[in-house]
Amino acid sequence: MLKFKNKILAILLCGFFTSSALIAKEEINMSKNIETIYFAAGCFWGVEKYFDNLDGVVDARSGYMGGNYDNPTYEDVLNYRELSSVSKIVNHTETVEVKYDSSKISAEDLIKSFWELHDPTQYNRQGNDIGNNYRSAIFYTTQEQEKIAFKTKDEYQKLLMAQGYGKIETQILPADKFWVAEDYHQDYLKRNPHGYCPNHSTGVKFQKETAKKNSKITPIGGKEILVIVSDSFCPYCEKLEEETLSSYNGDISLREATYNNIDGFDIKTKLTASPTILFIEDGKEIFSHVGYVTQKEFYRMLGDFKLGVGTQSHNVAFNQGTDNRFCQQYDIFKHTPDGVFVDKLSGDILFDTKDRFDSGSGWLSFYKAVDGATIEKDDFSYGMHRVEVIAKKSGIHLGHVFPHKHNTLRYCINATVLDFIPRDKL
Repeated sequence: MLKFKNKILAILLCGFFTSSALIAKEEINMSKNIETIYFAAGCFWGVEKYFDNLDGVVDARSGYMGGNYDNPTYEDVLNYRELSSVSKIVNHTETVEVKYDSSKISAEDLIKSFWELHDPTQYNRQGNDIGNNYRSAIFYTTQEQEKIAFKTKDEYQKLLMAQGYGKIETQILPADKFWVAEDYHQDYLKRNPHGYCPNHSTGVKFQKETAKKNSKITPIGGKEILVIVSDSFCPYCEKLEEETLSSYNGDISLREATYNNIDGFDIKTKLTASPTILFIEDGKEIFSHVGYVTQKEFYRMLGDFKLGVGTQSHNVAFNQGTDNRFCQQYDIFKHTPDGVFVDKLSGDILFDTKDRFDSGSGWLSFYKAVDGATIEKDDFSYGMHRVEVIAKKSGIHLGHVFPHKHNTLRYCINATVLDFIPRDKL
């Protein structure tokens, strides 16, 4: 009986160790496919979110790289963002560590996505994010990544020049020490779905077969916009991209995909034509539009989606409505810290706190708008002659401008169609 029990125990142990060995072998094989590369393309919140949603990316973390001092903090990289060229201190740039399974997504797909994600021709900035901590960079860890980075840089430079862009300013360097950013920066846009996430892409693309061929687009949660494009030449897709999508800076995520490139969405619209614009919430289609739309039409649909038809902000934006005096949003915005007010839909900067003043009227008041951000036109409604202020890109109604004392102007602006961004986040 004892021999029988020992035999059973031996069989069980053998099975256990065999299974453990198989699992260990699978883990070893998987680890062989895991590679790392580092990308800097402006504010790391959006860059991390972008790469974290690519199929084949195992993990993406925000941090700092490229400087010559130890233990950088977010405050450090902001303080050093305007260093002169003769400074002995080299600042770190906001960088995202991307770990990926090379059997599922290639280094070339990732690097081409990096070029398309931002404007690599901008030096020490991305849009309104200004400073050397926002400089563009690729930090490679393998010779293959280095080769691909330089090859695709040359390819993308030709594509950019054909569209009127200048020289690529991106640094391509071997990876150095990666300093992980503070906890509150990690997965920031997952935890704050309406957080600051501008789109700085040029709209210039590699051929459609590249990044989209092997990468699946899955829901990110909350509100998002998917634009379904053709995997072959589509003139109306290109027109929509050039006129509207490439300059979109709003805080609702906007992504392009081919119809066979999406996974996990609840979509009722038949994806038989391109472009098709899908307005999604928590992975489920809320409504859609099939075919090309003008910029004005796009922002009207976005207003319905983000603001909600019948809300105060929607009435102001599209029906020339007016906030109530001393409304809740006015109370929130009247004493903000230093920063800017942006269009709630397009994300464009419209007004600056440096030009704000308290008029006692119960509405936000500014001496001026940001240059080129608004349009002014005569308004003869209600038997009066006023000058209406309109957001140039989205076309939404903002308020009116009136003469003010001492030959100044008072831009009387509705708070419910604005968002606020602190200056240290620009």
